Amino acid sequence: MAPGGSEMRVERESEFKLTVERSRFHAVLFPAGSDADVAAMVKRKKSEHRKANHHCWALRCRDADGGVVERCKDDGEVGHPGRVLLELLRRDEIEGAILVSRVFGGVKLGAGGVSRAFREAAAGALAAYRAPARR
Repeated sequence: MAPGGSEMRVERESEFKLTVERSRFHAVLFPAGSDADVAAMVKRKKSEHRKANHHCWALRCRDADGGVVERCKDDGEVGHPGRVLLELLRRDEIEGAILVSRVFGGVKLGAGGVSRAFREAAAGALAAYRAPARR
């Protein structure tokens, strides 16, 4: 939960990389207020990670009336990783988006393994965001 029980708005990008059974997971937490912001990041990451098979994401933001808007996408991946990412944003009451790109390493992880790997990669990006800046 965010300090003081209020929503935490993401102000900057934070990245984390994870390897599980030769598959590489590239996570980025970033400021986003609309589907267009997420689409722009997906496009950017698709060009950075050309071998990535899936780009799963979740978004939590406010609409014009101040209501919470939540969206997620699994991009064809098994295990509903988009929902897993959205649950992380909900749990910590975060306004922003998280995107995890997976480069398949040749070993099938199964639905549970995929969900755990996406969750771990996203949690790493969240932890990196919260860590004090190094000088």
